[in-house]
Amino acid sequence: MKKTAHRRAFRVRYRAMSSSPAHDSPRLLALLAALAALGPLSVDMYLPAMPGMMRAFDTDIAHMHLTASAYLWGFAIFHLACGPLADRFGRRPVLIGGTLLFIVASLGCAQSTGVLELAYYRFVQGIGACVGPTLARTIARDVYGPTRAARALSLIAMLMALAPAVAPGLGGVMLRFVPWPSVFLFLAGYAVVIAVLVFRYLPETLPLRQSLHPLAIARNYGELIVHPFFLAVSIAGALVYAGLLAYLTASGFVFIDMLGVPLPWFGLIFLTSVVGYMSGSALSARLASHHRSETVMFAGSSIAVASTVIMLAAYWLLPQSVLALVLPMTLYALALGLVMPHAMAIALRPFAHIAGTASALLGFVQMGLAALVTAMVGELLVDTPLPLILCMLGASALGLVLASWVQWRGAPVEGLPATD
Repeated sequence: MKKTAHRRAFRVRYRAMSSSPAHDSPRLLALLAALAALGPLSVDMYLPAMPGMMRAFDTDIAHMHLTASAYLWGFAIFHLACGPLADRFGRRPVLIGGTLLFIVASLGCAQSTGVLELAYYRFVQGIGACVGPTLARTIARDVYGPTRAARALSLIAMLMALAPAVAPGLGGVMLRFVPWPSVFLFLAGYAVVIAVLVFRYLPETLPLRQSLHPLAIARNYGELIVHPFFLAVSIAGALVYAGLLAYLTASGFVFIDMLGVPLPWFGLIFLTSVVGYMSGSALSARLASHHRSETVMFAGSSIAVASTVIMLAAYWLLPQSVLALVLPMTLYALALGLVMPHAMAIALRPFAHIAGTASALLGFVQMGLAALVTAMVGELLVDTPLPLILCMLGASALGLVLASWVQWRGAPVEGLPATD
């Protein structure tokens, strides 16, 4: 009865907030996309600077990849605290606090004088950045419910894809005129704008406050960890996402150092992937109204495996061709646009009461696996992109196995068990 009263009060309070500009659906989706874009911007903008930073710090590829994996580990680990904090204190305070931490860390990155110092600040930057994507997913689940969340998340992903479309090219252009610290100064400025918008326009959407008692947090995480569909869907989506992150973090060395792509043209390489991701996200939003999320996720996982097989074959035939990597990656990005929104919607569907914690654990799994795959690629990548392609193929194939199991069994809806 008490939970019902709290939820009824939440609905009344949220209707009262409908006069807020951010509550208008397109504006809310745009703001959530801008929040979620904090993550990919932090990765993509400094990609063209990595080869030059490697020379400036007098280090190697493996150590530069450490700055990427450190960011991903900070991003992953803080999820475990971000979710419970958001379920206890609300979405807005955690968003604002995390964004302010991101600003401080970005300024620290800009003044770093060594690769290990940069890795430390990147770790802290990852902690601050994780609140944007994590709580954007959570707010979408709060507002749109268990069934409409897949479509909302697909539209957010489509809008968010503008970040990787712009970021590498913008970073490359900036590096023609200003040194690499300017990239992190730009990220700090973007975060300042985000913090102001959240403070001014985003309403609180927390439906029911959860306890921060360690036993309560452990019980909530325990409920998620023993849920087979939550784990299967989270890992399946994370493996496909890890392939993309591995490609992104290796791209500066692969295209600039190995294949000789000029720095001003580097950003154009990502346009095909962005078009693929936006197309996949748009298709995902349309399919959400007519097909089960399990079916769409399985289809996307199948396309991801097919694209990596094509990439491997194209590389063997044309080892020095840029298009042999770029064109199959367009198809892979389309597959990711299909997989991720529906994987998130399936994973969060049964957990309205702990949506923040569920979104946090989902993000931890996603970024933790991405960090592992990225570090592996960094260790193996020397003078050929073959280790990258093989890692992407292995990750997407394992993701397809899990997606097949979810499709076969049928994931539960809120309040109902899975079908046998």
